[in-house]
Amino acid sequence: MSRKLDHLRLCADPKKVGFREKTTLLEDVELIHNALPQVSLDDVDTSCKLLGKHLAAPIIIEAITRGIPQAEKLNQTLAAAAERYGIGFGVGSQRKALENKKLAKTYQVRDVAPDILLIGNIGLVQFSSGMKLSAVADAASMIGADAIALHLNPVHEAIQPEGDTNFYGTYGKLREIVSLGIPIIAKEVGSGISRKTARMLIEAGVSAIDVAGAGGTSWTRVEYLRSKDTDQTFGEWGIPTAASLLQCTGLGVPVISSGGIRSGLDVAKSIVLGASAAGAAQPFLSAYLKGPKALNALISSWIRDLKIAMMVVGAKNLPELAKTEYLLTGKLKDWASL
Repeated sequence: MSRKLDHLRLCADPKKVGFREKTTLLEDVELIHNALPQVSLDDVDTSCKLLGKHLAAPIIIEAITRGIPQAEKLNQTLAAAAERYGIGFGVGSQRKALENKKLAKTYQVRDVAPDILLIGNIGLVQFSSGMKLSAVADAASMIGADAIALHLNPVHEAIQPEGDTNFYGTYGKLREIVSLGIPIIAKEVGSGISRKTARMLIEAGVSAIDVAGAGGTSWTRVEYLRSKDTDQTFGEWGIPTAASLLQCTGLGVPVISSGGIRSGLDVAKSIVLGASAAGAAQPFLSAYLKGPKALNALISSWIRDLKIAMMVVGAKNLPELAKTEYLLTGKLKDWASL
């Protein structure tokens, strides 16, 4: 229980747990300005469908809260905000609630968010450590989830003092889980996903990929801070978010851009690179801690800035945005050549 509370406490301070040198590389994406856009800002349409659910904007409040009593209000508040603005919401790892049913209520948000895209969460490596396949259905029914994010986090587990580091057989377990028929999102937690891995995930039958690349919160740094380890060799480990998008998009499944997404402009750039939606966790946690007005203002600003970005490239809707011209510079251009 203390580990989950440590995570929540540390992630509230982005300066402590963020990447210090590596960035998302979204700054290397230049959108081409259109000084004569034939569209009204009021008519810009940010709506989309993801995993069969309608979103008013392609934004997801991503997993950050886990099985502790302190997370109940946080989950309820964030989910209610997602319902208000028509965006998606994902809970943190449900492992503790599967082990202790008393914690299930800390994840349950359908009473305040009946219509949102709601994403459950379990770690794939746990299925190689004895977790039964039935846990996937149990996690989905626990919260009324539309999909389950199976998080893939080898470097995080390796650094975590209590981590599970036996990843033998996880691919086979993934194929078994997918065969259950519940939509599965393969999700990293800050180190990104390569093209080779993405192809394996798609071959296994996942419904979507959440790249969760480097450039935002470094979960390895979180674990170094928890253990007071001054080494921090892997604090900057991972594929930058924009680079991971280039690796994973265009392969036939929806891709979610996350890992250092910090504005509606970042969302727009992600869509241009091929993402179906973009998500973040830490900014929404920070806004929640400041109060309801701050949370509402943050979501509103992201949607407003996304609309402005769409207007000034001349895109009336997300399909048009996805086809807009762009330029790659810097390190991201190197990644694009792989």
